[in-house]
Amino acid sequence: MSLPKLSFIGLGVMGLPMARHLAAAGYHLSVFDTDEERGRILAGEFGTVTSASSPAAAAEHADIVITMLPNGSVVNAVAEGDGGFAGTIKPGALLLDTSSSEPWNTAKTAKTLQAKGAAMVDAPVSGAEAGAIAGELVFMVGGSEDDVARAMPLLEIMGAHQFHLGPLGAGHRMKSLNNLVTCVTFMATGEALLAGKRAGLDPDKMIDVMNLSTGGSWVGRTHFQQRIFNRAFDDPFKLGLMVKDIGIAMRVAEETGLDMPISRHTAELWRAIEEMEGAGSSVSRLIAGMEKIAGTELTPGSLPEE
Repeated sequence: MSLPKLSFIGLGVMGLPMARHLAAAGYHLSVFDTDEERGRILAGEFGTVTSASSPAAAAEHADIVITMLPNGSVVNAVAEGDGGFAGTIKPGALLLDTSSSEPWNTAKTAKTLQAKGAAMVDAPVSGAEAGAIAGELVFMVGGSEDDVARAMPLLEIMGAHQFHLGPLGAGHRMKSLNNLVTCVTFMATGEALLAGKRAGLDPDKMIDVMNLSTGGSWVGRTHFQQRIFNRAFDDPFKLGLMVKDIGIAMRVAEETGLDMPISRHTAELWRAIEEMEGAGSSVSRLIAGMEKIAGTELTPGSLPEE
């Protein structure tokens, strides 16, 4: 049985390695990115990849269109705007949105596609750039059983774990709540390290302890020694995108009538540091902002005794 033809729209930090895995697996892809050089790079690596001039051109012959874009508003604009793929998508085609999108925008895009005879699955990811490069992403999936079954072979190539969480939108709800937990943990870990530094402890040793103890976390294992203590602050994920995900999670909770005071305060603090550091800065700059507020830098070693 022949493989479905694919379109991949959004070849950024995550999208480019994801598309590369699909091309390496033998799929034919028509790709589009606003940075046309990224499409040319991929086409130069694989004879099965062509770089398209617009989302509409990329999706014209595709059985499955994959998007990896900053948010659901961009997904909707790429679908419905000038040169959008909703104008060319085939009846019976499937949109697989791996972006971290707002569930309400996902519903809007799905309604547009439904009128064209096409379906949609949401499958946002966790695992960051390293997970995308290694093909070890975690996919959080929403959609009908049949539509998810169509997308699953692709998800299995791009990731190590796939969780079907419910109908369309369930994946995006899960992703926002997962990132909310990451944000609370990131900030709490930073506060503890700042307190420890000021109390005479070495943050580098503190993280070693936490990573082997109950205070350990993914962000503790992957950020502080790799990006903070060395002053690189170089995670490619943008601070503004994380603040966006916090906002999605808070609205998801609000729609259920649940008050989340810890998360609410965390959201306020993240927004304040986003204003201080800039939405386009690395998410690692959260800690830089916390350092400025505390008047203490998280560098290895303890503070000299006064």
